[in-house]
Amino acid sequence: MPDALAGYPLELAADGCQLVYTFEAKAKRTGIARLLKQLGDLGIDYKDLQTSQSSLEDIFVSLVHARP
Repeated sequence: MPDALAGYPLELAADGCQLVYTFEAKAKRTGIARLLKQLGDLGIDYKDLQTSQSSLEDIFVSLVHARP
């Protein structure tokens, strides 16, 4: 992952072919447009863009697994 993207909440998917950007959908500014511009400026091409919404169960499970 380029250092220029360090300020974004990004994760590289297990297959190494997908970037996952987590954001608050109800936020005034999601940062998606800025991220897409930055990817273009860095010469990082993408051919697909997908969105999905986490369920409360997904959030709960991730919080439980994050505990030490």
